[in-house]
Amino acid sequence: MSESEFDLDLEELSSAEDFLEYFKIDFDPSVVHVNRLHILQRFHDYIEGAKEMPEDEDERRGLYAGLLKSAYTDFLESDAITEKVFKVFRMNEPVSVEIPLMEITTQVESGVSKV
Repeated sequence: MSESEFDLDLEELSSAEDFLEYFKIDFDPSVVHVNRLHILQRFHDYIEGAKEMPEDEDERRGLYAGLLKSAYTDFLESDAITEKVFKVFRMNEPVSVEIPLMEITTQVESGVSKV
């Protein structure tokens, strides 16, 4: 299967700004500057999550435009830490464990050492 003009156009795009301009989506450069990788990753995630990909080039272009606009809008209303697009933001924070002092003294007195 040969690549469509749309696929070839997409291959030429490299930045979030390129994608937003290609799909004619108005954007605030300061929002994109701070969130460009997050927007592109969210856009990719939305594409991967699409239930059905239209074969018609114009329909696919419309779908992509809508998904990119949604990805951009996510970061107009929120931020990278809240959205947790990348794994590093989803990793569990260190867990603190509380051990009652009575339990520690009981283990020391009985000679039991748990590490």
